[in-house]
Amino acid sequence: MQRVLIVGSAGAGKSTLAREVARRLGLPVVHLDRHYWRPGWTVPDETRWRETVAALAAAPAWVLDGNYGSTLDLRLPRADLLVLVDLPWLLCLARVVRRRWDPRAAGRADLPAGCPERLDLDFLGYVRRYPRVSRPRVFAARAAHAPELPLVRLRSRAEVRRWLARLPTF
Repeated sequence: MQRVLIVGSAGAGKSTLAREVARRLGLPVVHLDRHYWRPGWTVPDETRWRETVAALAAAPAWVLDGNYGSTLDLRLPRADLLVLVDLPWLLCLARVVRRRWDPRAAGRADLPAGCPERLDLDFLGYVRRYPRVSRPRVFAARAAHAPELPLVRLRSRAEVRRWLARLPTF
């Protein structure tokens, strides 16, 4: 495994898992949020964003975390493994709310400077809709762009721990 793509709902633990997988496998970690957001939570131009993702995905090795469904067509064919962190939406929601007020969340490694942790109704709605809207899009994108790509679907914290325990450490 040289290229591991990690997707899942906000609050599922994608970034934390990506850092640990990267550490264990000796691979660089790439947090898409750091490349997407501009200060003040400003969105980039779509063409420039796709160019950025294409360049990131072209690297020989990575653990890449982030959803950004509009770029799955660029990332899935390059990946050696797709990991879907598919925890219950209520747990994800609780984590999102908790980290908003957790002082340790300030300066998160997966967020760029100028984008402090935030919480609004649109974001909470995204978390609530993830299982019904975004998760099926991940499966559809895999079927369309990388149908042979191995998939690991982690549905609980215990499954995450067990899967991590089976990874080699370099």
